Amino acid sequence: MAALWNTRNLTMADAPNPFQLPNITKFKIALCQLSITSDKNQNLDRASRSIRLSVEQGAKLLVLPEMWNCPYSSDYFAKYAEDFDNRDASPTLSMLSEAACCHGITIIGGSLPEWDHGRLYNTCCIFGPDGRLKAKHRKIHLFDIDIPGEISFKESDTFTAGDQPTIVDTVGRIGIGICHDIRFPELAALYRKRGVDIICYPGAFNVSTGELLWELVQRARKSLPLDDQKREDIYKFIDAHELNP
Repeated sequence: MAALWNTRNLTMADAPNPFQLPNITKFKIALCQLSITSDKNQNLDRASRSIRLSVEQGAKLLVLPEMWNCPYSSDYFAKYAEDFDNRDASPTLSMLSEAACCHGITIIGGSLPEWDHGRLYNTCCIFGPDGRLKAKHRKIHLFDIDIPGEISFKESDTFTAGDQPTIVDTVGRIGIGICHDIRFPELAALYRKRGVDIICYPGAFNVSTGELLWELVQRARKSLPLDDQKREDIYKFIDAHELNP
């Protein structure tokens, strides 16, 4: 079973026309929201039930939230983290792999705290319908915030940032980000350049900044399309900063 978890390096060629809308076969996507507790086994049970209910309603692609197997707190990340290369130490990955294989669906596993060579990462795992781990994405843009009297939290005090974009071919070509990654348009532009059909950002936004962020993001979505020169400027930035997979 451990062999199913080996990730592969995906080299993505540029799409022939990155601005042409893709032809996507219709399928159902389940976005699962979970009530998280300090009991890891209970969190796994709730996620498993949510997956089963989603499949019963016809979902072929399922997305879990950020940090769903533990409370979103630096007090829990290390304690609940798993070594993805060690099956016996990865009950969360075992459950996701078995669920994807049993139900024949693609699971974008939200994110989990991952131990790797003494470092902690905020990592999203993607499982195909055969239960194999197709790819994993480590959160690139860590969320640090300090609003006096409201919230003070620094992911960078606990996690190591990822340094690679992640594209996986399954029900379509999917680009992966995690939460705060959504605020950086260069990553989305890179994914579009690589011909992705869907970009998924599992997230866990707090009430202090979430409303303001999403209001801004929605306004940005309604802005005028980029002209050719602005697109070219973004791609030059991407190439200059070696953001290609």
